[in-house]
Amino acid sequence: MIEANNPSLRSWLEIPANSDFPIQNLPFGIFSTTSLSARVGVAIGDKVLNLSALLAAGFLSTSNELPFTESDYSASTLNPIINHGKAATRLLRARISSLLSSDSSELRVATDSHSACIIDLSSVTMHLPVNVGDYTDCYSSEDHARNVGKMFRDPENALLPNWKHMPVAYHGRASSIVVSDTPITRPHGQLKPSENEPPVYGPSRLLDFELEMAFITHPGKSLGQPISTEEADDYIFGLVLFNDWSARDIQKWEYIPLGPFLGKNFASSISPWIVTLDALEPFRVSGPIQDPKVLPYLEYSGNSHYDIDLEVEISTPNGDSKIVCRSNFKHMYWNMRQQLAHHTVNGCNIRGGDMIASGTISGPKEGSFGSMLEISWKGTKPVAMPDGTERRFINDGDTVTMRGSKKSTTGISIGFGEVSGKLLPAN
Repeated sequence: MIEANNPSLRSWLEIPANSDFPIQNLPFGIFSTTSLSARVGVAIGDKVLNLSALLAAGFLSTSNELPFTESDYSASTLNPIINHGKAATRLLRARISSLLSSDSSELRVATDSHSACIIDLSSVTMHLPVNVGDYTDCYSSEDHARNVGKMFRDPENALLPNWKHMPVAYHGRASSIVVSDTPITRPHGQLKPSENEPPVYGPSRLLDFELEMAFITHPGKSLGQPISTEEADDYIFGLVLFNDWSARDIQKWEYIPLGPFLGKNFASSISPWIVTLDALEPFRVSGPIQDPKVLPYLEYSGNSHYDIDLEVEISTPNGDSKIVCRSNFKHMYWNMRQQLAHHTVNGCNIRGGDMIASGTISGPKEGSFGSMLEISWKGTKPVAMPDGTERRFINDGDTVTMRGSKKSTTGISIGFGEVSGKLLPAN
């Protein structure tokens, strides 16, 4: 664990109570203001550090062994930063932690630099943090896969034969990944009203969310060179919350034989701050016993799952809201190291800024299911909302908000902020 995670570390900046962004977090994102173009920032409490301004003031010079240039800090995506690799971004986070530490007077006494370097979070606009070159969506929650199998296949043999042998995944659409608070338009596509009727064209009637997390990669090895589970941490920069919006009726008709297409590629929403893998070190936990035994390339050692509490809230157009799901990232059957190892075992090359999503994160009990498909059990168990309406799936005008955080045994809470999106009517 690097020094930046020290639970006794305190910042000279005042951190609001219950903030997702204590000094032990320091997530990276892209922000702009009315006077500043989009650029790299780091969140601390209710502030954003402007890394370009820190460099200009001399706080991020190469004398601190940092390899970054002004163009890296002023870029409109984090890709240039990420492309320097894990060792470099780890040094940068440690340097920022040192500048903010109550034991350091460097930045604290340079009051003439504060207005340029330290900006109120409330005054910034957040942007998509990375240029996502490729996006892969996994299917790694056993509870979710089993629920779907029970609903659509065989309640006694819900999992497909390959499911416990590999982290099943498909290649998704990177261009439609959007940052939190971007409105989502209800998609059109082909629908199959019943088994005996021909398909029709129209707006999706069964629009759903999927509670997921996604990790962002550093540049991987060259084409033909796989990444092992032991090496995987070195190629994972950090994580975001991920809402994989899903049109269930479009998906049901199209997915055989090649899998999801229009039912998924119309939009996926992510939280704007990338929490580094290092910041999540205190929350590593053991995973489930994997039976049958996995093939050697999927074996791993140590605690490789993460204990992160997750929730999903639906807000109606009139402002009433309800938490419809409380789950946890630790419920995954396949972990990130296995997902990356499987993704590259055939020699597939990973680039900086690629995104690999977990798949829907469902827990073992009702109340912890990560999609409306499961929560309403394919629409047969509607959810009562505070305004007297019901939800089987997501209605036009609804806003779906996902949050994730965890408090360590030492009392330090690391959070992701939130990812939120309002569903607009079909065009």
